[in-house]
Amino acid sequence: MPNIESQLLCEADGVPNNPKLPLLVYSDAFPDGVDSSDIESCFSRNGWQGIWVNGVFSYHHFHSNAHEVLGCFSGSAQVQFGGASGPVLSITAGEAVLIPAGVGHCKIESSPDFGVVGAYPPGPANDLYQESEPNLENLIENIGSVPIPEIDPVFGKTGPMLEHWT
Repeated sequence: MPNIESQLLCEADGVPNNPKLPLLVYSDAFPDGVDSSDIESCFSRNGWQGIWVNGVFSYHHFHSNAHEVLGCFSGSAQVQFGGASGPVLSITAGEAVLIPAGVGHCKIESSPDFGVVGAYPPGPANDLYQESEPNLENLIENIGSVPIPEIDPVFGKTGPMLEHWT
């Protein structure tokens, strides 16, 4: 099991965040030399869907109806979570970040070879909102109703998400 960094992020800077579920960073989630197809297979095997390969948007955004996982397969990036005054974390190859519904995220900078695989738990197609949405109060209600996934996207039925998101 990897080291887990857990941060609870409350509403700030026009981003609702998630007052109940912490952001989880899994260091050493994947072995050295992992590639995008390995991470895609891992997420798929654990029932996560809507899998994509790319980077992270360079503007603050969040999903009100879905949690998201990012698995980094190459390079590194500085990603800010929780809005413009939130923590900036360095994400590097081999790490995974589990982002609860409502938690804002924005790439600040990255190495030229930065690459991540993203996915969402079973459910509706994820929505996308930017900070300072005029409908924030309704979105906060929606965020609170997003169920906790039954399976950790990286480690399956015995993964650390199940311990941290109870």
